[in-house]
Amino acid sequence: MDIEKVNSMDLGEFVDVFGNVTERCPLIAAAVWSQRPLSDLEDLEKHFFAFIDALPQSGQEGILRCHPYLAGSELQRGTLTAESQREQSGAGLWSLGADERLRLAELNAQYRARFGFPFVLAARFSNRTAARRLLCPSAQELRTALGEVKKIGSLRLADLLRADPAKL
Repeated sequence: MDIEKVNSMDLGEFVDVFGNVTERCPLIAAAVWSQRPLSDLEDLEKHFFAFIDALPQSGQEGILRCHPYLAGSELQRGTLTAESQREQSGAGLWSLGADERLRLAELNAQYRARFGFPFVLAARFSNRTAARRLLCPSAQELRTALGEVKKIGSLRLADLLRADPAKL
């Protein structure tokens, strides 16, 4: 899909296509739509990320709470978004053994208890650093988690702009 197609979308179509660039946050896509015309993928990213950066801490934490747990109950129930399903599957999280799944569930719970939001990781680049990140100060971990949200968003935007618009 080229940027001209992106710029020609009405609000509903834009939100349908880009509403999950930031997991379960279509409001961000709606805000970005109002910034058209966009010049390229980098400009599109810039507007998504500027919105996130401009939020107060509570809003940023809210964005993080929209993300599913890695290999968590949504994966088991099959209720992940299509994007998260592809990403977690591609990172091998669907094929974890029982011991690995239990360990990840324990880390997810510890992380949530410490920081108040799920452990967010760009699963395509997964190196499963949850245990190490549990030791970070809260402000640092918020920045790290938001950085992961932005990595995920970058990948999703790149996928969408490379996608055949007939398949969207």
